[in-house]
Amino acid sequence: MRPQGGREKLDWCGPTARAPRASAAREGVTMSSISTPSIAPATVLSTRFARRVTGFVVVSLAVTLAGCTVPAVPEPGATASSTAAPTVSPTDVSSITVPAEPVWVTAYFMVDTRLGLRLARERQSLPDDGVATAVGAMIAGAKDPDYSTPWNPQTEVLSVTQDDDLITVDLSQDALTANVGSEGAALMIQQLVWTVTGAAGQPDTAVALLIEGAAPNDLWGAVRWDDPVVRVDPLDVRLSMQLDVPAEGEVFPAGTVTISGEAAAYEANVPWLITAGGAEVISGFTMTSAGQQFAPFEFAVELQPGEYVVEINEGDPSGGEGGGPMIVDTRTFTVAQVGLPSSGGV
Repeated sequence: MRPQGGREKLDWCGPTARAPRASAAREGVTMSSISTPSIAPATVLSTRFARRVTGFVVVSLAVTLAGCTVPAVPEPGATASSTAAPTVSPTDVSSITVPAEPVWVTAYFMVDTRLGLRLARERQSLPDDGVATAVGAMIAGAKDPDYSTPWNPQTEVLSVTQDDDLITVDLSQDALTANVGSEGAALMIQQLVWTVTGAAGQPDTAVALLIEGAAPNDLWGAVRWDDPVVRVDPLDVRLSMQLDVPAEGEVFPAGTVTISGEAAAYEANVPWLITAGGAEVISGFTMTSAGQQFAPFEFAVELQPGEYVVEINEGDPSGGEGGGPMIVDTRTFTVAQVGLPSSGGV
């Protein structure tokens, strides 16, 4: 992402009634209204979570790279098109670190765009995929330098409890300290809601917040959280162009690299570009299953060992008259020698 200007103010955090939970896969975007039944006995999913998630088990592998050039050969497919740039040599990679059996956890962060602040999600390799782990990752911050989080890094996740239609997150008193305005404070609520419900695999479930066991009411001098809150329309809060794979810093074996994500793209078209050392390696476009709404995309390219940056963008159907910079998402990743785990790692 790049700095953007011109924000619109949105109302994201009003109290919401809760409805019976519908079963859904993780990171679904189906929305529903919610009713407020009494809270059934809750099951404790996780207790105290360290402020910073550590302890990755890694295997170091020294890689000696032969001098090579990058073939600009995308994988053929009906839903993707690419144009090869002049052949360039990628950045040499002398050594890499690949975690053994990575566990991927998704958390949401913030990014500034021409439409204002938006939520962007990021996969991180962490010890487990519990809800408390995801919330801890959200608080600790993103690996992608374009993403940020306004949560106080001293905040601890004290517990996460869940019943049929409510997930309750209890945070330490440190969570009450945040330097944000009303727009950022409202989005902080949705940031927590999207992270919690995504990790739980229950996108339609309401989320309640406690601070050391008590309802916080006023938050950050800007918003209130009196009642459980659900996800709002993703078009109102999410980054419209979203890379999921690769994760920031992910490592792949040489050969075919599959890149995927979600986008709410104009006419379902997602332009993409891969660079090495600032020079274009290959570019093209792929399609989502539907335009102007969040839908998945995927494309594959053949790459030699080296360090790369992939970018997707919204394109510019207005011919430069759309107003403000384009919305983009980028990831840096590494292609190592053949034989490394295809799941990669960070």
